[in-house]
Amino acid sequence: MLIIIHSETNKSNIQQNLGRPEYSYYFVLKEFRPVLERLGQVIEVSDPDELVDRLYFDCQSRGEDCVFLSFSPPHLTPTHYACPTIPVFAWEFSTIPTESWQGEPRHDWRVVLASSGTAITHSSYTVNAVRNAMGSDYPISAIPAPVWDRFAALGEQLEKRPVAQDIRLNLRGLLIDSRTADVRPYGPERLREGTPIVFDGPPLDHELLLEGVIYTSVFNPYDGRKNWKDMISAFCTTFRDVPDATLVLKLTHHDIADALNDMLHHVYKNQSYQCRIVLIHGYLADVDYERLVEATSYVVNCSYGEGQCLPLMEFMSCGKPAIAPLNTAMADYVDSENAFIVDSTDELTAWPHDPRVAYRTLRYVTDWDSLCSAYRASYDVAKHDVERYERMSAHAVHRLKGFCSQASAELRLKVFLEQLLEHRKSPTSHVSGA
Repeated sequence: MLIIIHSETNKSNIQQNLGRPEYSYYFVLKEFRPVLERLGQVIEVSDPDELVDRLYFDCQSRGEDCVFLSFSPPHLTPTHYACPTIPVFAWEFSTIPTESWQGEPRHDWRVVLASSGTAITHSSYTVNAVRNAMGSDYPISAIPAPVWDRFAALGEQLEKRPVAQDIRLNLRGLLIDSRTADVRPYGPERLREGTPIVFDGPPLDHELLLEGVIYTSVFNPYDGRKNWKDMISAFCTTFRDVPDATLVLKLTHHDIADALNDMLHHVYKNQSYQCRIVLIHGYLADVDYERLVEATSYVVNCSYGEGQCLPLMEFMSCGKPAIAPLNTAMADYVDSENAFIVDSTDELTAWPHDPRVAYRTLRYVTDWDSLCSAYRASYDVAKHDVERYERMSAHAVHRLKGFCSQASAELRLKVFLEQLLEHRKSPTSHVSGA
């Protein structure tokens, strides 16, 4: 079998696309590729219009099966190829788009999903949203990016202490530490003093020392789902008098200046506090990223919803317990034995790519008091209950193995592709989602 794969972001443009809409599809494609290579020959194409059908007809001429996996949301998935085209997408809202706008029929995802006849997504939550629109027997499979093997192997090499001790990592880029940074230029206009930090200068080398109870989150600060304002304010409130609590925010985006101005305003306005906030934007070599993981006591997520959340999955696969809500994709792998659960309530919102901003779906709003409680309880466990911390760590590894290991992904993909090909060869046969 030939498996053609494509993501609009690829290794040649990932740097300039970092943080833009759909950029994370490339990372998902990279995680899927080694598993797909166990099931057939894999060819990654940068120009699907030129190559997909050419490769497909070549396969047909010699009797070989061929499918095209488009790592993209349905409205960016082509529907005109002869080759069977399968969208592989993430989604974190209660409904899928069922309306079109701007003269593009594909904005109504039902058009694309009906054309493809099947799809792959990454969570049971999204499977349910699709089937609510397409019918309860629509063949869609939940297969998360298989990150567990790589990060569980990393976790086995790292110390899993709940409290970091003298862990140093090196960074090339921008490092802002609330202990040393002057945030007065980011206060209200009438109170501003001093000179703002230069964000667009040449990258500098920094050493970061991490000690104490470390909370880490990795995200794109322009991503409206991530709710970093609550993350910062609840942290500062909970640990106002706790000097050994540190929040590390590893920021991913190619152009960070506007976001940092906004974030530093919130760092300023939550003063005064004895806890520490560290903002990182720049390159971490593998060994230094590993030290960041090792230093981390808890990985933090308080977003409005997730299609799968690779950083959360990665840290938990390493054995890091979480602070996270129990909704959307996270409900597939977060539980009270590997995380401190943050309560949330749903509220109306718009599909993120709908220019009309029409309220057609739901997102999940973090309960701020619950987030504070999760911070407080997790700190107490890290400082005073090592045995419980170790149980949470072990359960995180175990739960994520079942959710996103390569073995699990391979089995689901094998069943999915076999059913797809059987269905295409026998149009009257019924295909059910894996």
